[in-house]
Amino acid sequence: MAVKIDEEECMGCESCVEICPAVFGFNEDETKAFVIEGADLEANADCIEESIGSCPAACITND
Repeated sequence: MAVKIDEEECMGCESCVEICPAVFGFNEDETKAFVIEGADLEANADCIEESIGSCPAACITND
């Protein structure tokens, strides 16, 4: 599992951060979300999928 955010497409809405704070962080300077390095993706699979479905920019992928 490899979760990625296309930061160029990210609108900075922070919905993924609110839904899954163990996996997604927010860069205040760039107003973009990012995937937290070392996050336990397997343990957070459900909230990752919810974040993907909730993203208005559709910029989160899970390969």
